[in-house]
Amino acid sequence: MDVAGYALQFLALGFVFVIGVGVAVAIVLFVIDRFQTHDAIRRNYPVIGRFRHLFSTLGEFFRQYFFAMDREELPFNRAQREWVKRAGDGMGNTVAFGSTRNLSVVGTPIFVNAAFPPLDNQFASTEPMVIGSGARVPYTAHSIFNISGMSYGAISKPAVLALSRGAKDAGIWMNTGEGALSPYHLEGGADIVFQIGTAKYGVRTDDGRMCDDQLRKVAAHNQVKMFEIKLAQGAKPGKGGILPGAKINAEIAEIRGIPKAQDSISPNRHHEVDNFSDLLDFIAHVRDITGKPVGIKTVVGSPEPFQELFELINERGVDSAPDFITIDGGEGGTGAAPMPLIDLVGMPIREALPLIANLRDEAGLKDRIRLIASGKLVNPGDIAWAMAAGADFVTSARGFMFALGCIQALKCNKNTCPTGITTHDPRLQKGLVVEDKYIKVTRYAASIVKELETIAHSVGVSEPRQMRRRHVRLVQPDGTSVPMNQIYPSYNPSTPS
Repeated sequence: MDVAGYALQFLALGFVFVIGVGVAVAIVLFVIDRFQTHDAIRRNYPVIGRFRHLFSTLGEFFRQYFFAMDREELPFNRAQREWVKRAGDGMGNTVAFGSTRNLSVVGTPIFVNAAFPPLDNQFASTEPMVIGSGARVPYTAHSIFNISGMSYGAISKPAVLALSRGAKDAGIWMNTGEGALSPYHLEGGADIVFQIGTAKYGVRTDDGRMCDDQLRKVAAHNQVKMFEIKLAQGAKPGKGGILPGAKINAEIAEIRGIPKAQDSISPNRHHEVDNFSDLLDFIAHVRDITGKPVGIKTVVGSPEPFQELFELINERGVDSAPDFITIDGGEGGTGAAPMPLIDLVGMPIREALPLIANLRDEAGLKDRIRLIASGKLVNPGDIAWAMAAGADFVTSARGFMFALGCIQALKCNKNTCPTGITTHDPRLQKGLVVEDKYIKVTRYAASIVKELETIAHSVGVSEPRQMRRRHVRLVQPDGTSVPMNQIYPSYNPSTPS
């Protein structure tokens, strides 16, 4: 064999060796990815799932040269999602070289730092707040920040378990969503808010009406602290919930009381409720049977209906009032919904919350009705704004989905969620390891509260519930900012807004 032949043979052996090493490395990475628990994408898509992390990491450097998208992606941008991820991982959320946020965008809140903020020994923890003082079993809520409604069926078994366990450790409540009470809500030990949707899942008769006996059974659970009657949600105001048949297995069908593998579309409103008088009667009925606080969840379209509601409450007596009102912004929503409703119907939370807070206070119902804000509120600044605008509590669904590992793949309405959060495909659910994810849920909730307190201290108050509208300025079209209490004056002129 001549020299050229030996050279070709050597090159061939070298090529085989390189291929062999590559295959061996791929096998090792496959095993590592399949058995690690903290990254659902790598667990469900071994080896190739690593490219997402690589591209996300390199994107920070590529954006310096090609494009800048940290604050541009919708519905949640990379900066928002990265904050939640780092909070869930227990990592610091400090940044370098200044903010990437465009402070000239109209409506951007700017918090007013105090000339002499509280010293370290002048801080206070937010006191628990009682909801439903007139109920037989009032609820003492310990946390400002809690988990909004996400149904078992819309989200997976491991997702519910991780949220419930994380909520228990964080001392926050968890809303069941309209999909009824599953064993997995209870297993984690968290305080539960049971949501009654228009289809009455979990408390329904065969024809979809309210079943009082089922309602009593749900209320008998000590973990179930409150009941929320859903009139509307931000993703689809005026339209009932939609659960595709692909997500309705035998267990979900039994829990909800519906047929298996058939699309389940809730009515667009409660059959029992034709007007506000009916609504107050319905609230009283549920509160009488359960003995626990009862509130409503809705979306604001205009102020007139709420004026009518509050006037009727005062006519009938404050005992007839809902114990809380959850205001969902028109920008809310996690599951399946028609695009026109997601895009075009319902007032945004930034306008709706101060409006309803004023109407409630003007009606003299501030101490009777607690306000809960919901709708795209996932970062500390969002929650701080809501507290200053008039909320007593804030709930989030998508923030906690990000804590579970959601990558905003926009597959929530299908059965193909790559992180295992909104799918009932057992193969994809394996990516969501409860023992890892519940810790992230706890850390995320704790980080929100910690940084919310940091903002409160910066504006000069000792704890978040002391924040007022005067502590926030809103950017105007000309680039200047105006105090929020000038744009949305509070009702009571004797109390600084």
